[in-house]
Amino acid sequence: MKRKICIGMLWILTLNSTAQKLPSKKKIIHTMELANSYFMNKWPDAGKTIFTNIERPSNIWTRSVYYEGLISLYGIDKKQEFYDYILQWGNKHKWGLRGGTQTRNADNQCCAQVYIDMYVMDGKQHPERVEAIKQSVDLMKKTSKIDDWNWIDALQMAMPVFVKLGSLYNDTSYFNRMYEMYSFSKHKHGGNGLYNETDHLWWRDKDFVPPYKEPNGEDCYWSRGNGWVVAALARVLSELPSTDPHYAEYLQDYEDMCKAILPLQREDGYWNVSLHDANHFGGKEVSGTSLFIYGFAWGINHGILDAKTYKPAITKAWNAMSKEAIHEDGKLGYVQGTGKEPKDGQPVGYDKTPDFEDYGLGCLLLAGTEITKLR
Repeated sequence: MKRKICIGMLWILTLNSTAQKLPSKKKIIHTMELANSYFMNKWPDAGKTIFTNIERPSNIWTRSVYYEGLISLYGIDKKQEFYDYILQWGNKHKWGLRGGTQTRNADNQCCAQVYIDMYVMDGKQHPERVEAIKQSVDLMKKTSKIDDWNWIDALQMAMPVFVKLGSLYNDTSYFNRMYEMYSFSKHKHGGNGLYNETDHLWWRDKDFVPPYKEPNGEDCYWSRGNGWVVAALARVLSELPSTDPHYAEYLQDYEDMCKAILPLQREDGYWNVSLHDANHFGGKEVSGTSLFIYGFAWGINHGILDAKTYKPAITKAWNAMSKEAIHEDGKLGYVQGTGKEPKDGQPVGYDKTPDFEDYGLGCLLLAGTEITKLR
């Protein structure tokens, strides 16, 4: 009997010794500061155009996601240099949109998430920060067209803009149009919608709905694409009144996705770029992983997800990324380049520089910031 008790105690001690713990809040912030410092030093001019295969303005979606992360970091780490860098970016672009106010493209509207936050943060003293995005979305509302979001990345790029405008102007018409467009993406695009109601995951666009298959015969669920949707739902639910008639649907979709994503985490802490085919480009990848744990941490912090269930996954992922993906100088490795499916931007590696270095960092900052708030 005593031997059984001793063995049981040894088993418990072994479990406790191998269980991972999150770093301190101070250390998590230091990790984010290191990675962010590398980027700010590399891009001191926030308005400098980005040149890859072509030249693009720096208020495109990739850079906008970075600033979403930076403004989140500033919320818990109020360094003047962060604020100044965000303000410089908005001023350099005159708080405008790529494509002007006529644009309907979610990628062009993504920057306005930060524009609106800066407008509110500074006491609504600078209306020029929201004029362009309001005109752009108001023009969209004047039409009956609701099929613009035909790829799932668009949900993260634009849905938070609509909900922020609705909250800012106390105008539910923004919420209503947002739902019409979300519902069309969910139920209509690609034939029967881009959301698989059975697997609770999204096909990236019409090119990946069945009969398209991964090498192992499974559906193609791209990690970062589903990460964008998780982030979109979290950011919408953060600001949408719970009295909205579609709040419960957004919440259910968010919870269902988190439940579907959790068991897909790999032993090394990351999620595969192809969620249902672990052997298809099975390397480490930071952007999708960061978005998932951002969503998990947000859910715990808002009393929606169970901490005992989801915090171990957050811990495993954050520890892996902070130890393995960030160089001594702060450069972020293991980020898949732009694209729409697992094979794009490959190979992903520690020393590989993706075509854009900004959005991966933004995803990491969103995740790290939310993790520091865990109760």
